Amino acid sequence: MAKSYGFDTLQIHAGARPDPATGARQTPIYQTTAYVFRDADHAAALFNLQEVGYIYSRLTNPTVSVLQERIATLEGGVGAVCCSSGHAAQIMALFPLMAPGRNVVASTRLYGGTVQQFTNTIRKFGWSAKFVDFDDLAALEAAIDEDTRAIFCESIANPGGYITDLDAVAKLADRLGLPLIVDNTTASPWLCRPIEHGAALVVHSTTKYLTGNGTVTGGAVVDSGRFDWSASGKFPALSEPEPAYHGLKFHETFGPLAYTFYGIAIGLRDLGMTMNPQAAHYTLMGIETLSLRMARHVENAKRVAAWLEADPRVEFVTYAGLPSSPYFDRVKRICPRGAGALFTFAIKGGYEACVKLVNAVELFSHVANLGDARSLIIHSASTTHRQLSPEQRAKAGAGDNVLRLSIGIEDAEDLIADLDQALSKAVG
Repeated sequence: MAKSYGFDTLQIHAGARPDPATGARQTPIYQTTAYVFRDADHAAALFNLQEVGYIYSRLTNPTVSVLQERIATLEGGVGAVCCSSGHAAQIMALFPLMAPGRNVVASTRLYGGTVQQFTNTIRKFGWSAKFVDFDDLAALEAAIDEDTRAIFCESIANPGGYITDLDAVAKLADRLGLPLIVDNTTASPWLCRPIEHGAALVVHSTTKYLTGNGTVTGGAVVDSGRFDWSASGKFPALSEPEPAYHGLKFHETFGPLAYTFYGIAIGLRDLGMTMNPQAAHYTLMGIETLSLRMARHVENAKRVAAWLEADPRVEFVTYAGLPSSPYFDRVKRICPRGAGALFTFAIKGGYEACVKLVNAVELFSHVANLGDARSLIIHSASTTHRQLSPEQRAKAGAGDNVLRLSIGIEDAEDLIADLDQALSKAVG
């Protein structure tokens, strides 16, 4: 029986072995486009998916492969496919499941860029999305029809830090024979493991907490290996003969790894959303300290959120780790190590006061990112959620008077002092 290692050990060692050519302990950056075949038969076997190996770096690369194995291990999945960004990961996740006329039912509480991608961009493929409040399970079930092929949500929603009841949503998805796809970017696998709550697939923007230092973009799709792609006939890309591989049936041939193999052999081959090996290297190094960073992120977020909630210049704080949050009890079940470090707060003075505040901060960085070691601030209504209607912004928790914070790993007292002086300039 294989030895079971703890999270802190796996975040350093999973997928990585000393380089066989040099003995290098750190995973090398394999900065190469192509790989030499042993002979013609070897090449044919690789192209026929009869043997696993390296052909071309649009498909597979040794550095990226280590990252894929590490993320899959930390999430409790059987495999993962890494790609160029979190947005790419979302398209990659849907690609094997969807077809013209099909739809995905998604939570209203999503990152603004995801709402935009699902509202407008996926229509160019003939796909569509229906947005539902996932706290209303009856409405969620009512939105699902014969053309629905997936259910999509975030574990900790961006920007408000809302916690999704993954257990309840997964139970519904399972009863209806649909895969639940969970974006776990904001939580990271240290705070939440959606597969343990019933998710079929997990997506990440590895740009955020997994890398943790704001250096490279990337995405990942993790396969639980538990979904039966052949049961309903709704997923022919995985269950039926694939003409590009002489009639091979992915699910029949690869079993629990069918979705992962499809993501590489079809998804990366034809969509080309490839992660470069240097980005994979930075993310591997970031993951080595994931648990240490996340513990500090959560500790700081609790302190900053509690201070803001007590300040009379602040109207409300959405952090689910506060006892006043309606999702406080849910945190214990879904994210037992803490509610993350992303949340919003509303200030008196509305839109103009928010603009003044982001111009007044000195330690917080005003950037369109999250999950950095540095603390970040943004006014979502004028930036990340700008393309949405006022109604969509309100549903996503990005109203005009709302600011989003991504709390970093600095000294919490310094962060509080910076917000205090900025609030004085913005509100008085």
